[in-house]
Amino acid sequence: MLKITCVVDNDAQSGSRLKKEHGLAFWIEAGGSIVLFDTGQSAEVFSHNLNELNLNIAHVDALALSHSHYDHTGGLDVVISAGKKLSLFALSDLFTPRYSLRKGEYKEIGIAYSREQMETWFDLKLSNELQEIVPGLWTTGEITERPEMVGGSGHLLVRSGDDWIPDTYKDDMSLVYKSETGLVLICGCCHAGILNTLLHVERKFQARVTMVIGGTHLVSADDTYLQYVIHTFQNTYSDCQFYLNHCTGDKALKKMQELMGNQVHACPAGTVINIDA
Repeated sequence: MLKITCVVDNDAQSGSRLKKEHGLAFWIEAGGSIVLFDTGQSAEVFSHNLNELNLNIAHVDALALSHSHYDHTGGLDVVISAGKKLSLFALSDLFTPRYSLRKGEYKEIGIAYSREQMETWFDLKLSNELQEIVPGLWTTGEITERPEMVGGSGHLLVRSGDDWIPDTYKDDMSLVYKSETGLVLICGCCHAGILNTLLHVERKFQARVTMVIGGTHLVSADDTYLQYVIHTFQNTYSDCQFYLNHCTGDKALKKMQELMGNQVHACPAGTVINIDA
């Protein structure tokens, strides 16, 4: 059985006392273990929402990070303060410094701690290959083949010697749960591209994706590309359920709901999804 609770998102369930912020965190219960996937943007919101949802950070068995951006790693202090040396699953490029260029100013937006610091708090499991976190729940490994558009933004950069170059998001990964009815894809930001991620996952796991949960980075997609993605979903993933949030963007979410009906659901903080129940 799989149970996924959205702890942090850009939006929160109406009528709840949950706080919202630009960020993402999922609490995943799989096979009797608890895996935390990302930590939101801030310790304050992450901690508040955990308390509101009656989720105890001390019960977490492992941590996975979709990538290094601050809106997915900003709540790490909450995990660190629990004093439990967890295994941390991520790709090997996690600690490459990443920057945003806004109004002529370069701002570092990656993980706030060095690899050396993180090694004192976590057992780092950094690999570009598939890794099984707990039985049935896997990392995607690095998504190297990208024939479709990536989920990128022109202002996101990395250093190459003395030059600034576009970030190719080599740290971006998602999670996959192998359910009885198909694969459940749990996305952080899909900087590698949602269609590239789907192709990669089905090739690696030799099974169909029947559910997509999380951020798909369609917030920056123009109308033409968004229509293309929706067309692909309708034709190739017509039996798939989508629970989307964060960097999917309101425009893309509303358009998908308009054209795909009850296949597409919002997934604000407080959403609970049960699979194989």
